[in-house]
Amino acid sequence: MKKTFLLVALAVLSLVGKVRADEGMWLPMFVERLNYVDMEKMGLQLTPEELYSINNSSLKDAIVGLSNGDRPRGFFCTGEIVSGKGLMFTNHHCGYNSIQKLSTVEHDYLTDGFWAKDFSEELPAEGISASFLVRMEDVTAEIFSVLNDTMTWAERNKAIAVKAKELEEAASEDGKYNPIIKGFFEGNEYYMFVYQVYTDVRLVGTPPSSIGKFGGDTDNWMWPRHTGDFSIFRVYADAEGNPAAYSPENKPLNPKHHLPVSLDGVKQDDFTMIWGFPGTTERYMTSFGIDYNVESFYPTIHDIFKLQTDVMDEFMQKDAAVNIMYADNKAGLANTWKNFEGQMLMLRKNKVAERKAELEAQFTEWVNANPARVDEYGNVLNTLAENYAFAAEVTPSIYYPNFVSQTGPIAIAAEFGAYVETANLKDKEAVKAAEESLQGIDADAYFAETHKALEDKTLVEMLKLYYNTFDAEANPEFYNLVEKKYKGDVVALANDILENSIFASAESIKAFIAKPNAKKVEKDPAYVVFNTMINHMLGSIAPYRASMQIIDENNHLFVKGLREFYAETQPGKSLYPDANSSLRMSYGSVRDYQPADAVQYDYVCTANGILEKYVPGDYEFDVPQRLLDLINAKDFGQYADENGELIVCFLSTNDITGGNSGSPIMNAKGELIGLAFDGNWEAMSGDINFEPKLQRTINVDARYVLFVIDKFAGATNLIDELTIVKSN
Repeated sequence: MKKTFLLVALAVLSLVGKVRADEGMWLPMFVERLNYVDMEKMGLQLTPEELYSINNSSLKDAIVGLSNGDRPRGFFCTGEIVSGKGLMFTNHHCGYNSIQKLSTVEHDYLTDGFWAKDFSEELPAEGISASFLVRMEDVTAEIFSVLNDTMTWAERNKAIAVKAKELEEAASEDGKYNPIIKGFFEGNEYYMFVYQVYTDVRLVGTPPSSIGKFGGDTDNWMWPRHTGDFSIFRVYADAEGNPAAYSPENKPLNPKHHLPVSLDGVKQDDFTMIWGFPGTTERYMTSFGIDYNVESFYPTIHDIFKLQTDVMDEFMQKDAAVNIMYADNKAGLANTWKNFEGQMLMLRKNKVAERKAELEAQFTEWVNANPARVDEYGNVLNTLAENYAFAAEVTPSIYYPNFVSQTGPIAIAAEFGAYVETANLKDKEAVKAAEESLQGIDADAYFAETHKALEDKTLVEMLKLYYNTFDAEANPEFYNLVEKKYKGDVVALANDILENSIFASAESIKAFIAKPNAKKVEKDPAYVVFNTMINHMLGSIAPYRASMQIIDENNHLFVKGLREFYAETQPGKSLYPDANSSLRMSYGSVRDYQPADAVQYDYVCTANGILEKYVPGDYEFDVPQRLLDLINAKDFGQYADENGELIVCFLSTNDITGGNSGSPIMNAKGELIGLAFDGNWEAMSGDINFEPKLQRTINVDARYVLFVIDKFAGATNLIDELTIVKSN
């Protein structure tokens, strides 16, 4: 019990004092205590109650977490309500999956865009849900009440999960709400978030990808940026305003709060505020974790995803149907590999590991000054170093075979492993049951929404990558298979799978199911390769998982000790928890930056940059003729700035990460001035260490969003629905 009280006391100490205004993703329930004074000094004109309130309408009620499915277990993006009829803005890339699913060759909304003229034309976006935070509360004491010092790490996590489920069920009010409890500061605090989740969400409008994705992967993470990264949805409810499954009888949601949209634009040093659901940061990661990521984990995933997207690109650019089919998958993979590429470069360039090592040295000195601290924290950093080093050694042997085994016929073959195991038991009844279970397999489903030539080439290239990554000593079983049976030609192995495997086509799978034979599966080249990959992983996976559990436990201890260290040595320092897909607020200002010596980037970019980047026929830099005509004529209407120019995007110092995509960036009055959609290349290390001189959020300007809706698309019905404001 004493430890619990000590922890709470230290938490209070560590969360008081002056904060650096631009850094931090803060929990809204603490805004009045921790942030409000600084925000007010910077220009905020709203009261704490107008920002976050449980009992009254507040700004938080306009912020929406977007997830797949009907539970708020992880938000991939953020949206914001911008009208009294449930209209919601988010990023184009956030709506990309829904737009892709609704697109066909005849109605290609990815290429052509889509604009509903009235409610009846809005399209159900199946699978996407919109979550509104009702309240959050501190449940640390309740969670810690079931823990004791004799528990192992696994026992502790199990006890936490059981207690969390109990608390969540009690707060759900028989299913009315969707509560979720999350750990903070590496499991040193726990908070419950109670949501209402609306599953009837409909597509209202989207620009063509040539606007919404202008610049493609080339411009991703880069400034200046000229991407109109927005799409528009609407949240629907039943007649009483409650969440309900899709029904033609549902009505547009009458929200508790919606954001006005400002035409005032931005100036250098203007106050800015972003609310949203950032996914993951690792600001308390040690230098050892950084080394592991940069030297092992990131390169492995980067190489695999880059290969896959390169193959997709080759076929997607040739065929509109293939482009629609793979658009969302390719976008996600490409975003990841480029993110990892940037992190590998900038974590080293910005010397993040070195700065973390300096902190660790100070922490170690503080620990060694007290025997009690030595007992609790003395081995933490050494243990982390040892386990990260081991993880780095085995990571390639886990992730390469894991991803290759998920490719084409090899992945399908894996699903027949249980049948083979049962057949080898020689139990007639069990074998009969296993054969009958095969009848339930839908062979056609394996090949639905796939393009054979693309999938075949992916298999060939993935096997080549795998073969060239490991030598005979590192991967003897697969290496010997290629050398002995295929005379060292891994492409011959791939072709054998594609031409002769049971699992290479729906027809051959159906024929096998009609007359199953376990021996045929065991000799099948796809199944043989799958087994070599499983065997490759088996030697590493158990110790890898054990090391990761030790890393988790010691990260928990390190952050616990670090908070005590700061409370004692820097009592005025405020700490904020890592992002974990819960509602956060960040605040900062509009600001330019200097990425390198003698280079200065402005804080805004204009539509003139679209003309400069425009390449006719290029899949990343082509734009519609109508947009070119409007820009050349400077026909911007009320959306032009005081110089008659159209601002496309602007920079701010707000602290964001993935999941903040689509978040509203607001001015001092809580009015929408843009949508956050990206970070900048020079600060790709920012998820692990905030870079105040370099780190910027890239936002699409609200005036450009309205210009595209109004002047380009002619969707004046949507303009009329918004609350548009402009200062006198």
